[in-house]
Amino acid sequence: MQINKINLYLFFQICKNFLLILFIFLSVAWLLQISRLFTITNFMHIQIFDVILLSIYLIPNIITVISPFIIIFALLFCFVKLNRDNELVAILSLGLGLQPFKNTLFFFGIIIFFLFNILNLYAAPKIYETYKINEYNLRNTLNFNNMSFSNFINLNNSTILDFNKVNNEYLDIFISFKDEKENIVYAKKGNIINDNYHYRFQLSDGFRISIDKTNQIEKLEFLNYVLKIDKKNIIKGEIIDQNTFTILDDLKNGNKLNIVFKIIDIFLIIFIIYFFYNNNLKTINFEFKNNIYFSLLCISILILNQIHKNSDVSFINYIITTSIIIFSSIILTWIKIRYEQN
Repeated sequence: MQINKINLYLFFQICKNFLLILFIFLSVAWLLQISRLFTITNFMHIQIFDVILLSIYLIPNIITVISPFIIIFALLFCFVKLNRDNELVAILSLGLGLQPFKNTLFFFGIIIFFLFNILNLYAAPKIYETYKINEYNLRNTLNFNNMSFSNFINLNNSTILDFNKVNNEYLDIFISFKDEKENIVYAKKGNIINDNYHYRFQLSDGFRISIDKTNQIEKLEFLNYVLKIDKKNIIKGEIIDQNTFTILDDLKNGNKLNIVFKIIDIFLIIFIIYFFYNNNLKTINFEFKNNIYFSLLCISILILNQIHKNSDVSFINYIITTSIIIFSSIILTWIKIRYEQN
């Protein structure tokens, strides 16, 4: 009964610190993301509520990225406080040894492992896919009358639009689009009509250049020209983004690299908890230098892993490089422990 109360108390303290740091990290990351969305969509005069709602879809993906960092600081803050308040010494004085700490960390690790797997393997990619679709469609549901410039908008997968607007008149209209040919259209002025199914451009005083597959160039100069382009909203299955693939998608497509990415993310969560126990808790060493060593080493591994994932890396290179990083950290820790013992 006494052990259960101690385990429950330690678990509550860890969870309290975890949720506090989660709130801080998530708030900062979410504010950075929403400010980016506001910057992108501000000149389009998109409703603020739509941007805020869109940003909410980013939260699960943000959590999967910041979770390892949260665990690092949650464990440190929790046990540094317990040590400072002499609660660790009090628990050890009961003659129970390190067993309550092992049990609590194991139980906490199981819960984090379970929740992180749900997010990382399925929920976060699914919700992020919804975000990408909504972002694309929101950015391309445009009210041209409210825009003073366009900044090279992607109207669909094959059409780019740019223009200036002075006194409600469209000037210097540039359109690049692909059909059977690659086409560039420029007009000194014109009008843009956005209906339910098409973009209609009524252009004046300009030219159209078309390049076919044999690189033959055709140029048409015009005084008045009407161009109609179909709208194409992005749908599920058209997004090429590794972050939108669930583990089921990866298995179906044989995407070994993305599967390994997910496995390594899970492994790093376990590694951080285990490393904290061996480096700090096992010896009740919460000195400043030791805490800095633990946090810097873990953060360095996480950052290097993220950089490697976002680079154009092959399956074999990622496995080898990640193994070297983790093995080097283990060797470095072993050398540190031997040095401290001597």
